[in-house]
Amino acid sequence: MATRPYETLTEAEWKQVDRIHEMLDDGELDDARRALDELMRQRPDHPDLRIEDATLKLEAGQPRQALAALAGAERSADPARFFFLRAMAHHELSRFAEAEADVLRALVVHPGDPAAHDLLSRSRDHLGDPEGAAEASEVAAELDPENYPEPLEMSDGEFDTLVERSIADLPERIREKLDELPVLVQPLPSTEMLTEVDPPLSPDLLGLFVGRHIFAQSPSAVPGAPGAIFLFRKNLLRACSDADELAREVRVTVQHEVGHLMGLDEDELEDWGLA
Repeated sequence: MATRPYETLTEAEWKQVDRIHEMLDDGELDDARRALDELMRQRPDHPDLRIEDATLKLEAGQPRQALAALAGAERSADPARFFFLRAMAHHELSRFAEAEADVLRALVVHPGDPAAHDLLSRSRDHLGDPEGAAEASEVAAELDPENYPEPLEMSDGEFDTLVERSIADLPERIREKLDELPVLVQPLPSTEMLTEVDPPLSPDLLGLFVGRHIFAQSPSAVPGAPGAIFLFRKNLLRACSDADELAREVRVTVQHEVGHLMGLDEDELEDWGLA
């Protein structure tokens, strides 16, 4: 079967694509989606527009739909972006080997892309390759130190102290309910944790409460801890630029997961002193 010839977008259509990018940069996801849908009605199934469609779906937290959009985008004008976006979708679906393979393909085409090196680092961390992760992170930082600084370094003991201080800062009536609740620190979320729900949780999440919230327990429930709070050290270290920011982020993450433990909404979090 003959392949349809590739017809590039017109200059006016590329200007519309640029405008969609500006909307995304401004956080106007709904407006960007409407503009792209209109453009796609004019040029249905165009590979370059499928690339934009996948980008918007990833921004909306829809990695499976992004993969579906990319299925017809192999002949786009930017193969590096095609492979990078597909790697991003695989990463968000916890398919780390596939993410690594695709991001390496992107880097063959565009070896100077710091975002690709950063994604490679994060994927390799989940694949149990800390040396490869560190190497890729170092390259990303060299290429763009402002947006991709190397992760903070901190001993396990120092990190545990930050967590203990964050728990100690909680209101007393909250701490009383945490007596039997383990707050556990581990390097990264496991694939099983991430894929327990559909769609999977982001591999970059900072913390997670697992279990039933306290107020959901019936009077006849067996006494004991309702679950556990997990904090993910490597993700927290990546997310922060210095020790002060890390201390704040650990505190916010602990508070957020305690809120889940207690089944509180945003207004109730404020009432309990957790906002």
